[in-house]
Amino acid sequence: MTKPIKPDQQPLNELIDLLALERIEHNLFRAYHPQKRTGRLFGGQIMAQALQAAALTVPEERPAHSLHGYFLRPGDPKIPALIEVERIRDGRSFTTRRVVVVQNGAAIFTLDASFQTHEEGLTHQAKMPAIEPPEDARVPAEMWKSPFVEWRVEHKALLKDEPHAPQQHIWFKTIGPVPDNPLLHQALLVYQSDGALLSTARLPNRGSFKREDMQGASLDHAMWFHHPVAPDQWLLYALDSPSSHGARGYNRGSIYSTDGTLVASTMQEGLMRLRKP
Repeated sequence: MTKPIKPDQQPLNELIDLLALERIEHNLFRAYHPQKRTGRLFGGQIMAQALQAAALTVPEERPAHSLHGYFLRPGDPKIPALIEVERIRDGRSFTTRRVVVVQNGAAIFTLDASFQTHEEGLTHQAKMPAIEPPEDARVPAEMWKSPFVEWRVEHKALLKDEPHAPQQHIWFKTIGPVPDNPLLHQALLVYQSDGALLSTARLPNRGSFKREDMQGASLDHAMWFHHPVAPDQWLLYALDSPSSHGARGYNRGSIYSTDGTLVASTMQEGLMRLRKP
């Protein structure tokens, strides 16, 4: 009988702590980073913290329904970031916020986010791919050491360094339960949404370049929230890349819950620059 997975909750707990921002003034917040992070900051973290800051200036009954962000400079994990929120508009149904994340006196990320009161309306959605989530026991123990565990459906096919169709499917969830906080749930989803988009655009050219010879970075990121999400339950990330050109890769993602509900959608363009010899 396979033993149940009991991962160390520390990576997830650290991420949740990082999303609890320090409020300095009415519209100004301070954000911290993982202690062991080296190199540059993970874009998903900065995005999630920026959304958290914006949401802390909005009534709780108005969750985010969309965000649009631009990555301007690499973030430094050794320096806390200042997050300034501008209260653009407070309407009867919608609230708009503009956010700037600053380090060393320069903006590293900007975000526009829109929030809406709950309303009923016409409904339809794309159909979820017919892919079953994995059993927890099938997922190797080393994959439970980050805040999110991932199961890449095309893993075996991608072991070969050869061209692949520009699409992939990834199941993911947090490695443990999370507090019952809808704002936190959205922020966690934003964090994870940045993880695999850019790699999708590289798939058709696998085998024609060495990964270490490529400069890659997220340039912009857009996200729409369609339904409440439970990040500690399996979610399917269906990704595709319609185009890459001009040293940029364009990627799309649809995130589904196991019951087939489309909970969120993403789009991102990323830098894919081959370094000259």
